Amino acid sequence: MTMMIRSLVPMGLIAAACLAAVVPGGSPGPLPKPLTRRAKSLEEVLAARRSIRRFQDAPLTIQQISQLCWAAQGITDQGRGFRTCPSAGALYPLELYVVTAEGVSHYVPAGHALEVHLPGDIRRQLQEASWNQGCVGQAPAVFVIAAEIQRTARKYGQRAERYVHMEVGHAGQNILLEAVALDLGAVPVGAFEDAKIAAALKLPQGVVPLYLIPVGHPAE
Repeated sequence: MTMMIRSLVPMGLIAAACLAAVVPGGSPGPLPKPLTRRAKSLEEVLAARRSIRRFQDAPLTIQQISQLCWAAQGITDQGRGFRTCPSAGALYPLELYVVTAEGVSHYVPAGHALEVHLPGDIRRQLQEASWNQGCVGQAPAVFVIAAEIQRTARKYGQRAERYVHMEVGHAGQNILLEAVALDLGAVPVGAFEDAKIAAALKLPQGVVPLYLIPVGHPAE
């Protein structure tokens, strides 16, 4: 994987408009610092949220990707490691991936960074695995929330699956609301073939996809 990253970075795989820079050797590339103040109130964002399925052909900026990643899984308490959404036992089983035309990146909450996961555009594969929902293939970025349920099950046993599903709902809503705050559109997608999504993303063993959220600039 290290050799792959070294060969891709000079080619601009992690473009400033889309993904964070990755230093040679495969270290995660830090994202811009997330903003914690907005002109829009929470009530305005809640009232404006709608499911948007058609997007302009324009990439997200690195600041926008930074904000969306932070909203989903960003650390808000550096001392204790607490994140933007609650997690049963603070075990944090969720894994966030960002899929763009340039490739797939994995979000690393510690350090607020992205690391290269896969090169190349797999949005068409994700669309086909989502029963050909056009928004998945058209959006400039698809945020995929996956989970290692066993991480929670070690403490909570059979209740773990319920707790993880609650947590992915929290993270998904955070992305949807942050998109509105950024004047972007987004739509939650739950209809997909799990095995095909996992295969397209080459998810690690034991990590399962739970949520796809296409995000982009709303089409006129």
